[in-house]
Amino acid sequence: MILITGGAGYIGSHANKLLSKQGFDTVIVDNLSYGHKEAVKWGVFEEGDLSNFEVIDSIFSRYSIDTVIHFAAYAYVGESVTNPSKYYNNNVSCSINLLDCMKNHGVRNIVFSSTCATYGIPQESPITESESQTPINPYGASKLMVERILSDYSAAYGLNYVSLRYFNAAGADPDCEIGESHSPETHLIPLVLAAAAGDTRGVDVYGSDYQTPDGSCIRDYIHVADLADAHYLSMEHLRLNKGNLQVNLGNGQGHSVLEVINAAKTLTRRDFAVNIKPRRKGDPPSLVGSAKKAEDLLKWNPQYGDIKVIIEHAWNWYKNKRY
Repeated sequence: MILITGGAGYIGSHANKLLSKQGFDTVIVDNLSYGHKEAVKWGVFEEGDLSNFEVIDSIFSRYSIDTVIHFAAYAYVGESVTNPSKYYNNNVSCSINLLDCMKNHGVRNIVFSSTCATYGIPQESPITESESQTPINPYGASKLMVERILSDYSAAYGLNYVSLRYFNAAGADPDCEIGESHSPETHLIPLVLAAAAGDTRGVDVYGSDYQTPDGSCIRDYIHVADLADAHYLSMEHLRLNKGNLQVNLGNGQGHSVLEVINAAKTLTRRDFAVNIKPRRKGDPPSLVGSAKKAEDLLKWNPQYGDIKVIIEHAWNWYKNKRY
């Protein structure tokens, strides 16, 4: 059985769907602080918080778990700057609880949801795994700390892990069964689609004077279904005892904020206000990742690299979303 922490969340629910389609039994643990019970349409759901060691230990005792996929984390960069205690307590301390439960129950395989935010402001583009990891916010630092803990637990206790450093998750389930729904919403594409659907506030663009072709930030958008596939392939990598990995997940191409906005306007055939705001502290001008290592070692082949397709799937979900 596969334990999916944070499986009621955006990426976790898509991974849960894929694993269930592949014939795996799953148990989903989520405290529903940001996740949605309605997104857990497959597997067994257990409401619980990783901060409660006894609750998590009980789940390991009641289910025959052989692999963990760990999504559960807080992920708002700005909030991490103003409230780092929340991020270190949740993202780091709760991960230690999870790892200690795994150790106590002899579960050795874990796929960890990391982030490109561990790199900070990169020195090269596209970013490879050899790039120095110097995060510039507590969110990125908390994820890097867990990566280091995984390495130490591997050396001391025989833990096997894959850390997936992904870039901007986007899009929605092509079947429209599940999708992206955050509160508060901070991701660009849902905000753009809300504006297209009639949000009169329009879309805020933070910074128009970066050293980029149109002055706005450039990001690497990766379809959530492709991310789910990478977690499945990582799990299989561990099951075949192929060794620990730290890999990037991205499309290897970037799109600026204004490019995404214009693509959404074209797709939806809607116009809306675009509000230019000052830069936000901690926003690198460009984040584009090389996924060659994941392609070579995991045999990962993203199916939805076209930003227009990503936006189309997100728009289809937005128009029909039920949670």
